[in-house]
Amino acid sequence: MRHSLIVGLIVSFLLAGLCTAQVTVNTFEGIDASQITSAGLGIDPNGAVGTKQYMEWADVSYQGFNKTTGAWVYASGPVPGDTPWRTNNMPDCYGPSGNVQLNFDHIASRWVIGRRQSGSGAYFYCIAVSNTDDLSASNFAWYTYELPLNSVLGTNSHGHVFYPDYPKIGTWIDGYYVTIDLEDPDNGFAEVGVVACAFDRTTMLTGGTMRKPQCFRYPNPPNGIFRAHSLEPADIDGLIAPQLGTPEYFASLQNPAQGQSTANNMNEWVFKVNWATPTNSTFTGPISVGVGTYTQGCFNINNVTNTVCVPEPSSSVTHNYIDSVGDRLMQRLAYRRYTGANAYQSWLVSTTVQVGSTPLSQTGVRFYELRDKGTGNVGTITANDSNYRFMPSIAQDKVGNMAVGYSVSGTSTHPSIAASYLNLQQRTAATEIDLWNGTADEENAFTWGVYTSMTVDPVDDCTFWYVNEYFDTNQVGSAVDWQTRIANFKLPNCH
Repeated sequence: MRHSLIVGLIVSFLLAGLCTAQVTVNTFEGIDASQITSAGLGIDPNGAVGTKQYMEWADVSYQGFNKTTGAWVYASGPVPGDTPWRTNNMPDCYGPSGNVQLNFDHIASRWVIGRRQSGSGAYFYCIAVSNTDDLSASNFAWYTYELPLNSVLGTNSHGHVFYPDYPKIGTWIDGYYVTIDLEDPDNGFAEVGVVACAFDRTTMLTGGTMRKPQCFRYPNPPNGIFRAHSLEPADIDGLIAPQLGTPEYFASLQNPAQGQSTANNMNEWVFKVNWATPTNSTFTGPISVGVGTYTQGCFNINNVTNTVCVPEPSSSVTHNYIDSVGDRLMQRLAYRRYTGANAYQSWLVSTTVQVGSTPLSQTGVRFYELRDKGTGNVGTITANDSNYRFMPSIAQDKVGNMAVGYSVSGTSTHPSIAASYLNLQQRTAATEIDLWNGTADEENAFTWGVYTSMTVDPVDDCTFWYVNEYFDTNQVGSAVDWQTRIANFKLPNCH
């Protein structure tokens, strides 16, 4: 792949309304706060679809579901998130943890959990890889690993270790790749850099002793506010793997320069790992990629770290608004390789942008498709309904259909779940579908998780699966009443 990714057509899709005639949406209930002891407010709902089940992570727990009926795999309820490491006696990874990502490795047909853990001033990154694709198998087990992070993260001028935030993990052919934001605990936890690490996927799939992870810190040392933070590592969709020797790619937004409210580029990063000679491994970036001018969702030039502005029907009374997390790309950076006469590689990612004409006004979903050959796509999905669309996650199926799921909320719309789809190869118009309608608000917190998950079923390589949160009871005071819903649908031109 060339070091400069090609981005082509920039389109704004104005949704005229909902059209569900050709698309059947199936849903079932995911993990709810009532099922978790001491549930928190920021739940980061995410998950993945495997060959046998769907698996979800919410708050500090996970659960598997029958793909047809929605029945639980673990009959007693959601499983504490540190269970794989407790089972294998790895105390550094004990305890509740947020900022967790759950993936399904399409090429190996394995489940993967990546999570940050901390205790007594020490930080760890913990990975669990399943020994089979079947969560209900009698021989099901987790291979578990940990990386002590303190020396990887580095320290600030006061000698304090940078705080590891917003970790992301992606599956590639030669490794599991992890990125972590560095935040300065003595400067309001401002983002000052990033760490990227490659984990020895080949050995981890066998349960063997992994080779030492290879990590890079950028910038090194951190030297101020880092405006290209929160890197998304490429994560493989489909059963066609990248060619051997293809490096791992990452993408990140470029936050506006000081005093500016718009930006016009994103960033590419390239990690070439060399397991035989680690000193030959390289991490290159940021490489600027022009994507047209945009304003990040809920961008406030007077408070650039605050991306809270999404209204609910109750906001005029409670003055509580939801965080759009518009300052970064949302997981996943979904990779797919197409073969045949018009072979190309595609990287697809999404974010929240402002579509209204005034600061902190209506938000929509922007997507970027980057290709190594031909012309990619940039588009924005919005509507004339005044609703805010935010917190997207995106993927594409084997025939080039793109589906992006997201939350929808407004002054007369309770936070709900929707998706839009189009064909990237034919550049068709976008169509929006309802996935689940919320009937209540989150009145006591601005946190709406910080990411969701759209994934593609590895069995037919057509069916999209999406998980997000909603409310059917107003969450007020100290109450924790969130719910999650898992939806799936397939477009009629994918067989």
